[in-house]
Amino acid sequence: MVRLLWLLSICTISAAQQHGGDEFKNWPVKPGPWVQQTRGEVWPKPKAQKPQRDFLALREKSFRFEIMSENIHGPCDIIDAAITRYYKRVFPTSAADIVSHLDASNRQRRREARREMKNDSSYRGFLDSVQIVMNNKHGCAKHPSFDMDEQYEVRVNSPDEPGKAKIIAFTVWGILRGLETFSQLVYASPDFGDSLQYVVNGTQILDSPRFSHRGVMIDTARHYISTSVIKENLDLMEMNKFNVFHWHLTDDPSFPYVSRKFPDLSKHGAYNDKIAVYTQQNVAEIIEYARLRGIRVVSEFDTPGHTQSFEAGQPGLLTECYEAGNKTGNFGPFNPTKKRVYAFVQEFFEEVTQVFPDKYLHLGGDEVDFTCWRSNPEISEFMSKWNLTGDYHKLESIYIQKLLDIISSYPTKNGYIVWQEVFDNGVQVKNDTIIHVWKGQWEWELSKVTGAGLRAILSSPWYLNYISYGSDWSKYYMVEPLDFYGEESQKDLVMGGEACMWTEFVNSVNLTPRMWPRASAVAERLWSEASVRDLHEAKSRIQEMECRMLQRGFPVEPINGPGFCDINWNAEK
Repeated sequence: MVRLLWLLSICTISAAQQHGGDEFKNWPVKPGPWVQQTRGEVWPKPKAQKPQRDFLALREKSFRFEIMSENIHGPCDIIDAAITRYYKRVFPTSAADIVSHLDASNRQRRREARREMKNDSSYRGFLDSVQIVMNNKHGCAKHPSFDMDEQYEVRVNSPDEPGKAKIIAFTVWGILRGLETFSQLVYASPDFGDSLQYVVNGTQILDSPRFSHRGVMIDTARHYISTSVIKENLDLMEMNKFNVFHWHLTDDPSFPYVSRKFPDLSKHGAYNDKIAVYTQQNVAEIIEYARLRGIRVVSEFDTPGHTQSFEAGQPGLLTECYEAGNKTGNFGPFNPTKKRVYAFVQEFFEEVTQVFPDKYLHLGGDEVDFTCWRSNPEISEFMSKWNLTGDYHKLESIYIQKLLDIISSYPTKNGYIVWQEVFDNGVQVKNDTIIHVWKGQWEWELSKVTGAGLRAILSSPWYLNYISYGSDWSKYYMVEPLDFYGEESQKDLVMGGEACMWTEFVNSVNLTPRMWPRASAVAERLWSEASVRDLHEAKSRIQEMECRMLQRGFPVEPINGPGFCDINWNAEK
C-alpha cells in the first residue's frame, strides 16, 4: 500500500511537471501572487515617458474630459463617443463595487483618508479635468486607414502646467490612443486608509506605433461567433492599441455572411440561416463599432480553396471530383476553367467593396488542394489545351491573376492581401499585393517576399488558437518581426502583423478568455520599440493589464499563474 501511494505521488508530480513545464520549476517560496502587478503603468509600453513621484487624485463625480479645439476641427463624433467610453474606463464599475460595499466605519475612514492623502509630500491636489487638444482642422477623419497618424502626447502635472492634464494629437486616431493611455495611468490606490482612491502620477508621454498594421484575425466560419463577442473583442483591441480587425468570414464549414446579390449562399451555407448569420445590418454595426475605436475592418472571403460552403447556395462553382472515371459526389476548390466562376467573383466582390469601406481586401489563396483538380477530366482537357499539363500551380495562378484583375477593375481601387502560398507557388502577383506570412520558417519567407519587393504581414509566431498548460505569452512577446536576413529597404516592407484565432475548438464562450491577455503580448511587440524586451519588467505590467481588463468587465484569463485582482466577485450584478 505504501509503495502504491509512493508510485501515485511520483506519477502526480511527473504529470504536473510535464503539463506545467517551466512554471513548476520556479514556484515562489512564499505566499501571495506569483507576479506582483504594477500600478498605473501603460500597455503597450510608450515610446518615451518621463514619470514622476508626484500624484493627483480624481473624483468620479466631478471629473470630466474637455475638448479644447472644437472651434478648429469642428464637431467630432469619434471623440464624443470616446469621452463617454473612457469616463467609464477611468472609473471601472468593479472598483466602484468594492467602494460601494464599504460599511459605515469604512466610509468614515475614507473621509479621514483624504486628510491623510493631503499630508503626503507627493500629493498635488485633485485633477478635475483632462483637456483634449487637436489643433488640426482636418484631424477628425471619418474612417481609419492604413497610413493613419496615431501619434499622441499625454501630459499630467507637467512643469509648465502643474496640476493639469492634456491629451494632444494631430488626428482623432492619436486622441483615441492618448485617451487609452491616460485611462491606464489612473489606478485605484489602497494606500490611503481602508478605501480605494483613484489617483494618477504625474508624467509626460510622447508615443507612436512602430508598425502601421497591428491586427487581430478572428475566424467566424468554423464556429459562429456572436456579434456581441466580436464587439467585446473590438473593445479589447482598442485597449491594447490594435488597429485592424481581420474578419475571416467564410470557410469550408459555413457561409454566415448574408449577401444582397446572392442570398442563397447563407440560406443554404450557414449553420443556421436565422441565428448563425451576419446580416448587412450586423456587418454595418460592427464596422461602425470598429470605426469609433480607430480600427479598420478587413474582410476575408477565401478562394479558390476553403470554399465548400459555397456549393449549396451557388451550385457549379466548385470542381467536381472523380475516381476511376466516375464522379464521387465530392467537390474541390473553385473550378478555374469555368467562365461562370469569374462572373460570380466579379459580382460578389463588387458587393464586398461596397459593404466594407476599407481600402484592402483579404483574398485568401491558401491551402489549395490540387487532388480534385487532377481527377477532373474537364480540367485535364483545359490544361492540355493550354500546355499546362501537370502544373497545377499555373492553374491556380490563372485564377488568382484573373481575381486580382477583377478587383483592380472596380472604381473603389482596392488593394489586396493574400496568404503566402500564392507567392510560394509562383503566382505572378501585382507589385502592390501584400503577402500574409503564416507558415513555419517565417524568417526565410519574409526574406524572400521582401526580397521580391513585396510588402508583408506576419502571423506565423502568433497563432493563439494553439494552447498549452501554463503561461505561454512570453514566446509571443519575444518574437522580433524584423529578425530576418535582408537590407533595411526590405525590412521597411514589413507592414506589421496579426494575432490569429482560428475557431475549430473556439466558440463565443471561450474566444475572449483564450485570446486575452495573450494577444496583449503581440500588441506590445507591434506597437512598442524593438528594445522593449525585458520579460521580468513586462510580467508585472501585463499582470496589471490582465487585472485592468477584468475590472473593466471583460472575461480574460490569468496570464501569469496564481494571483488576485481587486474585484469583488461576490458583488451583486
